[in-house]
Amino acid sequence: MNDPPIPATPGRRGAIGVVLRAGRFLVVERSRTVVAPGKLCFPGGGIEPGETPEEALVREFFEELGTAVRPVRFLWENTTPWQVHLSWWLAELTEDAEMNPNPAEVAAVHWMTIAELESADAFLESNRPFLGRLGALAARMHGEPMP
Repeated sequence: MNDPPIPATPGRRGAIGVVLRAGRFLVVERSRTVVAPGKLCFPGGGIEPGETPEEALVREFFEELGTAVRPVRFLWENTTPWQVHLSWWLAELTEDAEMNPNPAEVAAVHWMTIAELESADAFLESNRPFLGRLGALAARMHGEPMP
């Protein structure tokens, strides 16, 4: 069976949450029933009409992971080769947050280092540019102005 194609509709927007704990990033393995099945990516998804990126991030974390998230600060934005405009946000889970992944969307949850993400063949291509920006974004993630 062929993987479903990645939609190419121009002008779509998405919000991505970057959650960091003890030097590891929260990533999800996409379920077999969604676009890009089995791929690893940062959690997030499409921004619905009338939603802010922050509202979309909160909704997507609840839909995908069954948990609340707090968008902390905007980090970066880019447009994928599929013309999806992504808004990247530093986000926080509470210390005692329990994740209950929705099996229709998420096959597994992982906490991975930058090196693990960079070497993971299954890491979603549209998320790779973010890894390349992490050095420049490190200051912003810690609340300092960008150089």
